[in-house]
Amino acid sequence: MENVKDINITTAEWRIMRVIWSLGTATSRELTDILGESMDWKPATVKTLLRRLMDKDIIKAEKDGNKFIYSATMPEEDTIEITTKQFFDQVCAKKVGNAISSIIDESELTQADIDKITESLSKKSPVTNIQCNCIPGNCNC
Repeated sequence: MENVKDINITTAEWRIMRVIWSLGTATSRELTDILGESMDWKPATVKTLLRRLMDKDIIKAEKDGNKFIYSATMPEEDTIEITTKQFFDQVCAKKVGNAISSIIDESELTQADIDKITESLSKKSPVTNIQCNCIPGNCNC
């Protein structure tokens, strides 16, 4: 994941990516069949989203006869890690704990998830003073 640029994926693009990651590869027809009914997306919508994802170098396409087969250029886990880091880079450093707590409160978690979170917290060394990273004069932390 070194030298990876920022990733800016819209909610609609995430839906496309989740299908591609689940299937490994997908055609625009498969994506339309899977997402068309639940999202009320037309083939043109899916193709627009695929083009945007290709422009962002998040997916690639290989021609197979008269169709294109789309695949991700990076694993789902790496993409989640990068977007999570990007999110927390935008949050006041003094409010990261609240953001994490809110995410935990709003998420359905298995016992394995809770065990992993607990293990991560047990390895974390607390700090006594967190330096605010907000623009001076524009923070109420």
